[in-house]
Amino acid sequence: MHQRRKFIALVTVGAAIFTAGFLPSVSQAASSNNGQMDGSYADTHGLTATDVRNINALNARALTLGQPPNASSSFRAPAPSGGREIPPAEPLNRMPDAYRAYNGRASTVVNNYIRKWQQVFSHRDGRAQQMTEEQRDKLSYGCVGVTWVNTGPYPTNKLAFSFFDENKYKNDLRNTSPRPNETRAEFEGRIAKGSFDEGKGFKRARGVASMMNKALENAHDEGTYINNLKTQLANNDDALLRENSSSNFYSALRNTPSFKERDGGNYDPSKMKAVIYSKHFWSGQDSRSSSDMRKYGDPNAFRPDQATGLVDMSRDWNISRSPSKPGESWVNFDYGWFGAQTEADADKTVWTHGNHYHAPNSDMGPMHVYESNFRNWSSGYEDFDRGTYVITFVPKSWNTAPAKVTQGWQ
Repeated sequence: MHQRRKFIALVTVGAAIFTAGFLPSVSQAASSNNGQMDGSYADTHGLTATDVRNINALNARALTLGQPPNASSSFRAPAPSGGREIPPAEPLNRMPDAYRAYNGRASTVVNNYIRKWQQVFSHRDGRAQQMTEEQRDKLSYGCVGVTWVNTGPYPTNKLAFSFFDENKYKNDLRNTSPRPNETRAEFEGRIAKGSFDEGKGFKRARGVASMMNKALENAHDEGTYINNLKTQLANNDDALLRENSSSNFYSALRNTPSFKERDGGNYDPSKMKAVIYSKHFWSGQDSRSSSDMRKYGDPNAFRPDQATGLVDMSRDWNISRSPSKPGESWVNFDYGWFGAQTEADADKTVWTHGNHYHAPNSDMGPMHVYESNFRNWSSGYEDFDRGTYVITFVPKSWNTAPAKVTQGWQ
């Protein structure tokens, strides 16, 4: 374990040296284990079972922070625990070092990410901002911290999209057989996981966000925004037009805390924009389901509506996969931040996330921040069998993506 951590440190600490790294081609990525990464999140990131328990507990604890109805501009996080520490402030004028790139992913220490964020992503109304202690506290939570510090309030995951190939699922169930020593539950969970297409789910979310952003233009009240949105949907013959008026889809802007804040939208939709992040998680979270489903996945859970692509996330309780063997430890979720990048080719987009919460003086070690290409991000881990692409709103004055996003710093 300690040898693995030393190796990771050697890979990431040399942030001043940028290496091109190997980026898999589309055909290579598609033919590599059906697009899935080998191993668990813990094995990949050098985490012990205790580390994973601490991560999952802190993730669950964070869910109570920044949520409506208590969401406001004042952030009241609990004191750091489990070894979590708030990264120190970085001078606003200090430029970041280059990240280290390998296998479609660029990596850096959290302090260097703060420097880059201040130079590139912090801008409000065109002015660079120093990351505040409140923001550094949010960031210190790890993968979700990266998304959290860029969205403002803690992500609520209500406007999530994915794509499930129903025909592929039925055909694979009918025409393939379980692998040697594979139980029926394992087989059905594997087939269901392989029937989700994250590329199409991301494409759907981008398409909806585009319509929302067009509807926000020159809409100075919520009623005008909704009317504009319905016009966009009708012009595109989109099934979302038939969502109930109380649906998360139509109430999403209204329920975004920054929309109501004086220094945010101030109830003016034209001041807001739709942005995207992603969440990977486990399907078998229902305690009433069989133990096999909690171990190998629930084939029917978190499937999108076939017409709209919307995923009902109300039963996502951030519960991790149950171990099927002694010693197994599974992380409960992983977040990736996209923002409002304009790159049309999904494979050239960049997803920002982290390995675990910042605990530099514990056995777990300091937090590292990753920038992954889409193929690397969407490949996931054995911990997760669902990947959703979520739309939220932030003020237009926030720079969530420069004109050209590249991995690392060049």
